[in-house]
Amino acid sequence: MPHKLLQVLVFGTFFAVIICFPKMTIAAPAIFDVNSTAIIAQSNGTLSNIDLTPQFRQQLQGVRQRRNLEIQKVLSVSQLEQLRQNLRAGERLTQALDKLQLKSDQQEMINAIMKISDLKTKTILSRYSFYGE
Repeated sequence: MPHKLLQVLVFGTFFAVIICFPKMTIAAPAIFDVNSTAIIAQSNGTLSNIDLTPQFRQQLQGVRQRRNLEIQKVLSVSQLEQLRQNLRAGERLTQALDKLQLKSDQQEMINAIMKISDLKTKTILSRYSFYGE
């Protein structure tokens, strides 16, 4: 129970920071080992049709990378391998995750991660439309 409470507090704090500081730069440089257990998820096809500036593209990429890293932390090694196989087979991230046999707490955490990522993406895209790029 304390572990779950800690997770809720972390995500609650994370969500509060996003709401309180929407103008804060979301993308941050990160160092990734290309041979590590990175999830390679397809980006939303609708975003590829938008002519975004490099800055906005970098912010969206940062959101996806953090989402993928957070999802990796929730999954077991075998679930992560199954997710990779599903993604390599051409499935979208949500479809690939649905095929995993997740415990209820894993499902809740992944749902929270996905919702936060969606909110961040919408915030970035709303700023993009605000600037009229």
